[in-house]
Amino acid sequence: MKTRRTQKLLFATAVLSVTALVAAGCGSGAETGTDTSPAPSASPSGAVSSIAAQVPGSVKANGALTVAADATYAPNEFVATDGRTVIGFDADLAKELGQVLGLKVNVINATFDTIIPGLASGKYDLGISSFTDTKEREQTVDFVTYFRAGTSFYVKSSGGTDIKSLADLCGRTVAAEKGTTQAADAQDQSAKCRSAGKPSVTVQVYNDQNAVNLALSSDRAQIAMADSPVAAYQVKQSKAALKVTGSPYGTAPYGIAIPKDSGMADPVLAAVKHLMAKGTYMKILEKWGVQGGAISNPAINAAVS
Repeated sequence: MKTRRTQKLLFATAVLSVTALVAAGCGSGAETGTDTSPAPSASPSGAVSSIAAQVPGSVKANGALTVAADATYAPNEFVATDGRTVIGFDADLAKELGQVLGLKVNVINATFDTIIPGLASGKYDLGISSFTDTKEREQTVDFVTYFRAGTSFYVKSSGGTDIKSLADLCGRTVAAEKGTTQAADAQDQSAKCRSAGKPSVTVQVYNDQNAVNLALSSDRAQIAMADSPVAAYQVKQSKAALKVTGSPYGTAPYGIAIPKDSGMADPVLAAVKHLMAKGTYMKILEKWGVQGGAISNPAINAAVS
């Protein structure tokens, strides 16, 4: 999955001809042209000394964490009505992690498929953007798991196609975000359809989730795919114009992406565990209506596939 991002702020989305406001998050591309990042949060006052002491000196010297998120993946990460502030449960989690680590946090809006390369190059300190922790991604970055989500299919309520599994995609037109597990799954399924002598899947890949939603609402695509909390959010915002079809598949852990061997995995894991024990983690999830994906056993590099 991007697999990845339930709040309700303006979101030009899924149905209607909404201009991409904020939606959901695991996209692609590079940072957006305009600076949509807020100023760093106020100097942390809730640092936990035993955890903050684990932060590498080079990071401490900067005094802040640059956190990348694809802010088109509501309710996980998206842009607020001010047009610049990244909000959502991932953004809230990032700020709380910064507090525990004794660091300011600056959440940057970046297209999804540029975040992991940006971490590898040192451009970002963390990526908190509904990343599914996969073994392939673990070759480039480390992950600290913090949530679980699956992939859902959603379609128009009126005249929409009923899809129960990937096998039902043969001969259909599907929209998914670039760099996500959904796009990869649809493309893999297309090959399986051909091998079985069935029509292939027409896979439309878009740079962000807003464009995926627009493709569905404008009838360019018959089916859209996204992480289950994101699909549910789009359906809710559509006011019955969209519906989820079938059941989520491929439930897997989300991970906070961290530059490989940077020394940040252990303190981030400790900070996540602290927020869970304190109750802050669950409050964040409940605020955004995504508590169904809560976990209690965060770990480093816990990919299931």
